[in-house]
Amino acid sequence: MKWKCMLVDDEPPALNVLEKYISMVEQLELVAKCSNAFEALELLQTKEVDLIFLDIQLPKLSGTSFLKTLTHPPKVIFTTAYKEYASEAFDLDAIDYLVKPVSLERFLKAVNKVTNTKTPEPLKPAVPVNSSFLYFKTERKMVKVLLDDIRYVESIRDYIKIFRVNDKPLLVKQSMTTLESMLPGDLFIRVHRSFVVSVNKVTAFTSRDIELGDIEIPIGKLYADRVKKFSGSFRAED
Repeated sequence: MKWKCMLVDDEPPALNVLEKYISMVEQLELVAKCSNAFEALELLQTKEVDLIFLDIQLPKLSGTSFLKTLTHPPKVIFTTAYKEYASEAFDLDAIDYLVKPVSLERFLKAVNKVTNTKTPEPLKPAVPVNSSFLYFKTERKMVKVLLDDIRYVESIRDYIKIFRVNDKPLLVKQSMTTLESMLPGDLFIRVHRSFVVSVNKVTAFTSRDIELGDIEIPIGKLYADRVKKFSGSFRAED
């Protein structure tokens, strides 16, 4: 399994150098490049990333400030032209701190600290500390969705459809697995390969289906045990 990498830097020459270095290492795979922290945050909500090469001096929001906003950050190697931020970087559990211009030898030394560890486990997408809402990209814009407004989510091929309280559904190009890992496990439960529901919106359930008001959603056989453990959160009759 390769380490999926993201580059975050507002200097194109630095991006080009790091991209070239990554292409030379078999264990690394570049999945995203961004020029600022906000673009990185957007991509992290839709892409699985194991390792970020993160510049510190970024427009609008610094690399260190950006990292502090993430609840499930990937591993990070800082890349910067300034030596004075090293202490803060390592306080944030950075793997390494590379000072530009980054030589191939120094890059490989940093990468070895990562690739010599065990194969990366799937990481939860990084989301803002304020987890009462999430942003989803739809129709070329980022839409803020309050978790309390989500009734249920349906998977439709490569998309998910988010059904909300008193608002039209949102169609988002994203996998159900990625969405499930973003949602709080005590508030949402996957009941079927194609459905995730809000625990607080459930009005009744049986061994075969769950009701959310006038909506009836089937319970998949593989997810029946998950539903049972929430039996104390809502009442039902079989």
